[in-house]
Amino acid sequence: MLVEQLGKAVGAVNVLQGDDMSPYLVDWRGRYRGAARCVVRPGTTAEVAAVVRTCADAGVPMVPQGGNTSLCGAATPDAEGTAVVISVSRLNRLRALDPENNTITVEAGCVLASVQATAIEAGRLFPLSLAAEGSAQLGGNLSTNAGGVQVLRYGNTRELTLGLEVVLPSGEIWNGLRGLRKDNTGYDLKQLFIGAEGTLGIITAATMKLFPLPSATATAWVSVASPRAAIGLMTALQGEFGPLLTACELVSETALGLVLQNIPGALRPLEESPWYVLVELSSGGGDADLDTWLEAFLAQVLESGKCTDAVLVQSEAQARQLWALRENISEAQKIEGISIKHDVSLPISQIPEFLEQADAALAAAWPGLRVVTFGHVGDGNLHYNLSMPVAGDNAALIAAQPEVNKVVHDLVHAHAGSISAEHGIGQLKREELLRYKSPIEMEMMRAIKRAIDPQNLMNPGKVL
Repeated sequence: MLVEQLGKAVGAVNVLQGDDMSPYLVDWRGRYRGAARCVVRPGTTAEVAAVVRTCADAGVPMVPQGGNTSLCGAATPDAEGTAVVISVSRLNRLRALDPENNTITVEAGCVLASVQATAIEAGRLFPLSLAAEGSAQLGGNLSTNAGGVQVLRYGNTRELTLGLEVVLPSGEIWNGLRGLRKDNTGYDLKQLFIGAEGTLGIITAATMKLFPLPSATATAWVSVASPRAAIGLMTALQGEFGPLLTACELVSETALGLVLQNIPGALRPLEESPWYVLVELSSGGGDADLDTWLEAFLAQVLESGKCTDAVLVQSEAQARQLWALRENISEAQKIEGISIKHDVSLPISQIPEFLEQADAALAAAWPGLRVVTFGHVGDGNLHYNLSMPVAGDNAALIAAQPEVNKVVHDLVHAHAGSISAEHGIGQLKREELLRYKSPIEMEMMRAIKRAIDPQNLMNPGKVL
């Protein structure tokens, strides 16, 4: 009966069962596999609302899903098979583009790369950029408050969002699609849904900020001796270039080595070094020639010892090659097998001490451990991934994940950091959240959940 009702709401062809559901029931990492009554693919906000009302009336749990690139199992149903997966991939329309207001309104199923391309066609920049942008959808980016490589200059998804349209767990539609930079008329309701991982409702559209399209960029790959040296270099870059510093990425030799080994066409840009920093500047054209300026700066820091070597790209193709080294780290590690991933944030000043302590503690407890460290040093976000080179040893390490996580996350907490910077909580870190959030924080979160989703039908078992 439920499946028939859902078919009437969205068309029978958009209700999937059996083997057709398989791609929707496993997460990107292959770590979580679930079951579902069916997968529903609504094509409009009204259809999403109809689906949600039907499920709510029947008391059936719902799992919203976008591009299914979650790294924490947030979009994967549990194994009970009682839930309905609601894919928003057919909600992929451009609603409005306002270059003068520097806003774009798009539906939640739009692939991030397509939003970027639409903005470029209008002579504007949508700066949210991350490795999965060719398949990640905007609704998922909003639901996890995605970060990416340009947070240093433009902020994360939360800071790029002006308005949302959301289908609530009751099936009601909240239209908060406003392109206003200032709106002080009470609670900022959109913030409840950004980063909520679909536990409070289904985001169906968003109004996002755009920026002038840069007319010039400069990109360099720089060798440094340590994370402390990387932070010193970044401080010097900020002092020299100010807001022109768009991205500052930290990459360990271990992380680069995996890319060189597993990604065809990857080439080493410089002689081997313990650590590297990928630097990008961008300008609207009113500044001095960026390449010349960056080249002169790098010559100075080389002479001062803040870095040990550097290469400045000479073409857009070379810039893409350098960025591919950074963006393919996760894919290269996935080829090697499952790893224990940590997406943490720290005060930038605390990064070196955290890495020293965590590396030492883990090496003592699990000899032979391979630590793959990379991330957005400009905003304090590290991806700290652990595995063993030998499959059997790695299986034992994965089995010890709770103990491994405790070592890492306790140190993160001791340095006033967060156990989730941009990937979210999902089902991966749900229990750990209890260890690091205060009881009053957890109760406030539960109170919000009870108020908006009293039946606990919207993505149950995630975050809380």
